[in-house]
Amino acid sequence: MIRVASYNMRKAIGTDRRRAPERTIEVLCELDAHVVALQEADRRFGTRASAIPPHLICEHSGYKPVPFDARDGSLGWHGNAILVKKDVEIVDKTLLHLPSLEPRGAVLAELKIGGRALRVVGMHLDLSGLWRRRQAHAILAYVEGREEKMPTVLMGDLNEWSARGGCLRDFAHHARFADCGRSFHVRRPVARLDRIMVMGALDIEACGVHQTPTARKASDHYPVWADLKRG
Repeated sequence: MIRVASYNMRKAIGTDRRRAPERTIEVLCELDAHVVALQEADRRFGTRASAIPPHLICEHSGYKPVPFDARDGSLGWHGNAILVKKDVEIVDKTLLHLPSLEPRGAVLAELKIGGRALRVVGMHLDLSGLWRRRQAHAILAYVEGREEKMPTVLMGDLNEWSARGGCLRDFAHHARFADCGRSFHVRRPVARLDRIMVMGALDIEACGVHQTPTARKASDHYPVWADLKRG
């Protein structure tokens, strides 16, 4: 069984407006996932350094960042990052440039977990519905164009408020959705902005929204998670 999770960590700024990286790390430890896709992992201004100093992740959790080396001090690419358990092998990694009016991107990592291959894509899509669809098409085209085929997990904050339309319809032609639930806003969850999708020989055994007291304070989004089994 492989547990994956997606978390818009809001630059480690909680609902109390305090930046508290240690609180974000506590949520990550609660999730205890093999792979976590993070959104808003970097600060917005200046050098756009990681909102959580990487050494804190290594010293105070069981995770390590996938080293995308996009910028000095950054954890990922346009705020997208992937954390994996320390015993997970990182085979390959790449940055995906997405069509957009504002800076947007996605990150991809090919991993081995218990000797089995898994491809993971983390994303944070546009506020504009038109650009979200273009970005979904770009991500799907890139994944399907990869030479080696393997089970794939797509996850992140899709910014899609509709139940079935927009980019959800585009992804649904190629992937299956985990029915995680409503993750935004933590004070009154009304929207399923955060999504986990699978492609290939993966079964979704269980999934949900990680609603704990710490998660309720650490960001305006709850994390979502899914337990996957090779089909």
